[in-house]
Amino acid sequence: MTFNIKSLIRTIPNYPMEGIMFRDVTTLFCDAEGMKQCIKQLAELYKDDDFDLIVGIDARGFIIGGALAIEMGKGFIPIRKKGKLPADIISEEYALEYGTATIEMHKDALKPNQKILLLDDLLATGGTAMAGVNLIRRLGGIVEHAGFIVDLPDLGGAKKLASAGVVPRSICAFEGE
Repeated sequence: MTFNIKSLIRTIPNYPMEGIMFRDVTTLFCDAEGMKQCIKQLAELYKDDDFDLIVGIDARGFIIGGALAIEMGKGFIPIRKKGKLPADIISEEYALEYGTATIEMHKDALKPNQKILLLDDLLATGGTAMAGVNLIRRLGGIVEHAGFIVDLPDLGGAKKLASAGVVPRSICAFEGE
């Protein structure tokens, strides 16, 4: 029997702005068994894929990315919000469903041709994930897979990633916006 991860994710209407149904995974993280099962389910999704490192996007991607790296015996690289990394960086600006943002990665975070699994908590429009893909590829990394706890399929992020040659997978989906 599959553990119901979706039941542990809280929905907050009209956050951070009117019309957005925010899917809050912090309630999943607070549940020890839910968190354990989340990582086990992600590991199961990627057990047969060939990759060298896991890259997690700030901030909830750090939580699942670090835990999954330990579970799968892989190294972990953070992609941070602008201004948070201390060494030489590259940056990528992107559009969110409710604004714009910039993420950054250390220039020496990975070696050319390393295979990367990109992780974040949620896939909506695909803006954040594509910015991560772009950073990894600019450094010579190979990213063919991206994992998420939640997919919001009606917002088109999975299609955007697929059109860029990245296979997205998620544990659960919420229809609508």
